Amino acid sequence: MAYWLFKSEPDVWGWDHQTAKGEQGEEWDGVRNYQARNNMRAMKLGDKGFFYHSRTGLEIVGIVEVCAEAHPDSTTDDDRWDCVDIKAVRPFVKPVSLETIKADPRLSEMVLVNNSRLSVQPVSEDEWRIICDLGQTEI
Repeated sequence: MAYWLFKSEPDVWGWDHQTAKGEQGEEWDGVRNYQARNNMRAMKLGDKGFFYHSRTGLEIVGIVEVCAEAHPDSTTDDDRWDCVDIKAVRPFVKPVSLETIKADPRLSEMVLVNNSRLSVQPVSEDEWRIICDLGQTEI
């Protein structure tokens, strides 16, 4: 299993929107960055991800799961753009802020710390465990 981080502005698509979609989940559409698209193309069913509120909040608020592998993004006719579907698994007991992540030396190599603009990014297994621990949330 691989781990990922999905960034979204909470006023556009937040954790409450994601959880409202239930078991069927929702397309993670509208991504127009090749690196983020390639990350989604690498995802497999059952991979887990952090749901991160960007722009406002700046914190990891939940865990999602890939429930459909890469397929054409329904928001465009341009065949260069794919997306995956994700479903909410559980909220974080204690959201983990970007400030907390940046302050933890164990997370200094995390993509979120070094390339904060990338909307879909990989997370290492060690980073996953550390952040779940910081958020008092079951892995």
